[in-house]
Amino acid sequence: MNLLAAFALMLVIEGILPFVAPAMWRETFRKMLEFSDGQLRFVGLGSMLGGLLMFFLVK
Repeated sequence: MNLLAAFALMLVIEGILPFVAPAMWRETFRKMLEFSDGQLRFVGLGSMLGGLLMFFLVK
């Protein structure tokens, strides 16, 4: 149940930027399409590590 609540919260948070500033979100997404695979992996790794850090700080 907690996992489902966390997933729902993630969807809400990820939906804020396209809802509030769709042009900025589109431009950011366009720029990310130009990243190399290594750069995208680095962004993903940073996101995962940041999420884990926040998770452990909250718990």
